[in-house]
Amino acid sequence: MKLSLSPFIYSGLISLFFMNANAAPEHDQLKAFPDAEEGQKRHVIVLPEKSRDEETAFQVELIPGKVIMTDGVNLFRHASRIESRSLEGWGYTFYEVMGKDLFMSTLKAVPPGAEKVESFVGGESLMIDYNSRLPIVVYAPLGVEIRYRIWEGGETKTAE
Repeated sequence: MKLSLSPFIYSGLISLFFMNANAAPEHDQLKAFPDAEEGQKRHVIVLPEKSRDEETAFQVELIPGKVIMTDGVNLFRHASRIESRSLEGWGYTFYEVMGKDLFMSTLKAVPPGAEKVESFVGGESLMIDYNSRLPIVVYAPLGVEIRYRIWEGGETKTAE
């Protein structure tokens, strides 16, 4: 039996690999970005290198949030969002997590004895263009995680 992966799944697996592979990224342009202020953490994402032509088919979704214990039944949302900012004097863009450290959820009844589940609860995500020439820098309050997904567009089609 021969195992084959669709291009979409294969691309997703590669994306997951790179999401975990950049734990301690190094990049020349990082010198331009200030260290995090007190009570914040600077998150840095270095994307896999692609040509300019390839990059137009990709986007990056930035997702702020936290891992918390949930009931496994209700839908939860973190009250955070990511806003873009300009790095004065450089023209680079960085991102900052805004909002309160609160959670919202639906109010469905939970079955008696249901176990709690550890879940990542995300806030409002932000889609940005893929640019492998610059690091993605996100400043977030301590305790807030930044997760991301790399999205790949399909074939361009003409509307009739």
